[in-house]
Amino acid sequence: MGRSRAPPLQGNGMNTNHRNRKPTRLRGFDYSQKRAYFVTVCTQDRCQVLAEICRGGALLLPIGEIVNREIHDLSQRFDVSVDQFVIMPNHIHMILVLHGKGEADALTDILCAFKSITTKEANRLEHRTGRKIWQRSFYDHIIRDEKDYLKIWQYIDENPRKWELDCFYRDMDREENNNKASEQKEEYHVYCR
Repeated sequence: MGRSRAPPLQGNGMNTNHRNRKPTRLRGFDYSQKRAYFVTVCTQDRCQVLAEICRGGALLLPIGEIVNREIHDLSQRFDVSVDQFVIMPNHIHMILVLHGKGEADALTDILCAFKSITTKEANRLEHRTGRKIWQRSFYDHIIRDEKDYLKIWQYIDENPRKWELDCFYRDMDREENNNKASEQKEEYHVYCR
């Protein structure tokens, strides 16, 4: 905590571990269907460039402000509504409701456009080109019923207060100390901070 702006992203953004990834979409499912989806999108290498968590809330960093604006603009670009969302340090959670005007508004297309726009704006902000902000894919869950919807809504709402329990949590201070120790042994080490 205590930083006033996001650290610059490090590295070339290349991840060679995705060759053996399992497919993340449900095979044969039409993701342009009129329904609600729970979506999680992580930053590249889970760098904490979107927000800081303090007193159980998220304080948006400049890139997080861009993401916030673009989340609010999604319904102007696509036939979708964002029922709930949270911007965390290295990921976002959203409940997206597609209203089903066709394949042009398929979930994957919406998120690809969102990631592209936010990446271009973040690069413009940092006076860079070609820097990746987001991981290659995203996690989705097809919301089955009202009980499922309400459980996910609550999870998103409570996420900042439970940051240290989150599977995406990274203790940057501990990592920074470990990185300093390992830098003495390694010639080249890239980390987010």
